[in-house]
Amino acid sequence: MSNNSNNTVGVDNTFRRKFDREEYLERARERERQEEENRSKPKAKGPPVQRKPLKHRDYEVDLESRLGKTQVVTPVAPLSQQAGYYCSVCECVVKDSANYLDHINGKKHQRALGMSMRVERASLKQVQERFEVLKKRKDLGSFTEQDLDERILKQQQEEEERKRIRREKKKEKKEKAVEEPEMDPDVAAMMGFGGFRSSKK
Repeated sequence: MSNNSNNTVGVDNTFRRKFDREEYLERARERERQEEENRSKPKAKGPPVQRKPLKHRDYEVDLESRLGKTQVVTPVAPLSQQAGYYCSVCECVVKDSANYLDHINGKKHQRALGMSMRVERASLKQVQERFEVLKKRKDLGSFTEQDLDERILKQQQEEEERKRIRREKKKEKKEKAVEEPEMDPDVAAMMGFGGFRSSKK
């Protein structure tokens, strides 16, 4: 047994890796030289991209046109025909309406439209003009107490009309129940009772 332990065959684990210091020093100097050159060169940046400020959407977002409809989903279908909401600007499909709204209001979509996420600062004159427009709109659609009284009166009349119609329908039902033809007395006598009506009146 002791002879076998001295002549073991296996992996030579006495090897120790030796590094060539000169080679690695040369590599480090070369890397430092390249970094110095990169720092000294001015970066070639293009002119900054000017994007328009955010503005109101001029179209209505359609979230309900495909609501409640069933659709066969295939993996081969183009993006615009897959299940969910398709954004033609970014060419992506979003699975639900909340995420779709987040997407169209988000930075990526707005950049694709050429807008930044900054809002244009309004001047004093623009704010005053906006207030004037809103005042005119309010004046046109304002209600007086007389209008309110008329609306309440009209609503009460409609309610009374509904109640009257309901009462008439109940009366007609009762009259139909009373007008039903009674059973033939011979048949009733043969069956052993006077009629099908209850004794209560």
